[in-house]
Formats: sequence, structure tokens, C-alpha cells
Amino acid sequence: MAFDEGLAQRIREYFQGHTLAEEKRMFGGLGFLLSGNMCVGVMGDEMVVRVGPPNYTAALARPHARPFDFTGRAMQGWVMVGADGLAEDEDLHSWLVRGEQFASALPPK
Repeated sequence: MAFDEGLAQRIREYFQGHTLAEEKRMFGGLGFLLSGNMCVGVMGDEMVVRVGPPNYTAALARPHARPFDFTGRAMQGWVMVGADGLAEDEDLHSWLVRGEQFASALPPK
């Protein structure tokens, strides 16, 4: 599966200079990790965000968010955000902060 290179570049710019950030091809797309923990990813023109189980319900209530069901079964603590929910930098950054906060709280891998 191809991924939106423009969205990937916007995410790269957000994490630029973050010493613990790295990117890796995964899920047929591109994943961004912090200290080895998945934070966000790009699949097609959408973004996967790891918000964590405590934040899952609130994240799903946001516009353009839906469960991440890559395997056909929803993964608790992960959401997909449609392209319309990422068009504005403010919206993209809001999701990136959510993913960064959760991944940063996990022990390094």
C-alpha cells in the first residue's frame, strides 16, 4: 500500500530535531516511533495515532476519527484519522501531540 508522501513530510517536520524519533516502513505504510514505541503512522492518505486505552473513547469522539482495524478487529488505543481531519496544520499537530504524549510515557524499547 502506498502512503501519502506529503502527509509523511508534514509529520517529519513536526518530529525534526526530536532525538528519540525515528521512522520505519510498517503496516504497508510508514510508522513514526519514539524510543522504539509506535507513535503515529501514515497509511494511504490517513494517519494512525496511538492514543492509548485511557484516551481511546475521547479520541474516537473527535471528527474524522474511527477505530483502527488493520487486522479486521479494532485495536484498542489506536485510531485512524481521515485525510479531512488532517488538512489543517492545527488539526494534524493536535493528533501528533496525542500520539507523542502516549508513546513518550512508555518505557524505551
